[in-house]
Amino acid sequence: MPGDDARTTGRRRASRAVGPALLAVGAILAAVLPVGVQVGAARPAAAADAPAAGAPTTPYAVLPLFQEGVAIGPDGAVVAVPAGTRPAFLDGTRVLDPELTNFGAVLDGGEVEHGTREAHRLADAQLAWLAAGSVPGAGGPFEDLSRTALLDLHTLLLPGGAMVAGWEDRWRYVWPRDAAFVAVAFARTGHVDDALEVLDFLARAQHDDGGFEARYLPDGSGPPDDRTAQTDGQGWAMWAAGLVLAELPPGPVRTVVAARLAPLVARAVDGTTSLLTTTGLPPASPDYWERDEDELTLGTVAPLVAGLEQAVTVLAEAGDVERAERAGASALTVRTATVETFGAAGFTRYADGADHDAAAAFVLAPFWQRPATGGRAAWLASAEAMRRPVGLAPAGEWRQDGVTWTPQTSLYAWVAAEQGDHARALALLSAIDSHRTLTGSVPEKVLADGRPAAVAPLTWSAACALLALDALDP
Repeated sequence: MPGDDARTTGRRRASRAVGPALLAVGAILAAVLPVGVQVGAARPAAAADAPAAGAPTTPYAVLPLFQEGVAIGPDGAVVAVPAGTRPAFLDGTRVLDPELTNFGAVLDGGEVEHGTREAHRLADAQLAWLAAGSVPGAGGPFEDLSRTALLDLHTLLLPGGAMVAGWEDRWRYVWPRDAAFVAVAFARTGHVDDALEVLDFLARAQHDDGGFEARYLPDGSGPPDDRTAQTDGQGWAMWAAGLVLAELPPGPVRTVVAARLAPLVARAVDGTTSLLTTTGLPPASPDYWERDEDELTLGTVAPLVAGLEQAVTVLAEAGDVERAERAGASALTVRTATVETFGAAGFTRYADGADHDAAAAFVLAPFWQRPATGGRAAWLASAEAMRRPVGLAPAGEWRQDGVTWTPQTSLYAWVAAEQGDHARALALLSAIDSHRTLTGSVPEKVLADGRPAAVAPLTWSAACALLALDALDP
């Protein structure tokens, strides 16, 4: 995953069964989150809550929080908010208030001119951007989560459509996967132009064979290292293009946008179909785990099905009927092979059925147009296997260090909302909402004691939280 070198501690089978769905949010919280965890404990537990001397303890991980969030300085530059710092923003924005902010603390000892007029101009622009779209969940308990997630995404969208995963150095890259989710979040909150900018960046970065590197420098100059290319990227790009186009009503504008997206989608379709073997499946590739693989994973192949299905609509609207038909045929081929290979095992990470991971979500809406038979049961089983003290880990086999990962927790909130399981979605959103940083940003991780950790904000998590709230809106 972006910026993380996490590895598992071995493959083991999940043994707990998912209990029946509960109707009350409080009951769902009890089912989704382990007993004894207090939602809302966003800072270290008091000493009085520590176990008694000699009592057995769990070796939970302790990781730092790299920053509280991001801000916009009076000069328009994006800056990190250091951990432990609560800056003053101009109301409703991520723009630092030049009258109230201690810039020496926020800017690592740097000094800037107050620039009051310019700061207010930047704030007005950000407020106008918010007003041009919608804030999912407005008027409800998650309005602040939604509004701050939108502000964070807007702040981290760089010139040229570079949607960086985060602002800490190890995350300040564009992952096609993360960018695709943000593009969909922008489109569904009324910011289609921003979504198209993100997809335009991916189109420029894309190889002629339709594939993508694992990640890219935000200036568009290429990848920062020699990580192995990741096949799921082309699936996510096609999928996002289709969902962004779906936000436009039929008419000339939709057709023009389809033509704009068609080169990206066409290359991805051609590249994907060329990868398929006689089994109907592509070769093994790294996926969102960000590690080389010898076996094909569900996290590689399921996004290709989702992408090929969406490619049909984009290409047909753009007038490329022949390629649209080829995309549809390939989608059916890969879908059938995926169900035959992974379905019998319960849509686990590998086809052997040993371990669940978050890719189980990718065979349901909003990814596959028709949910896979047995997909919902597999998704529920994966959620149980992935349970951690505050939310979810990326997989059941992930190391048992007590760390919750917000990308998977927010992803499952969105999938729950799309399935009509609103109570489960609200429970997972509550866990995220209650463990944000001092600036309100969603961190990548939450420790077992409720402290936010690692990079903040993480744009993939912010996007999924917004999409969950959008799906919950009437």
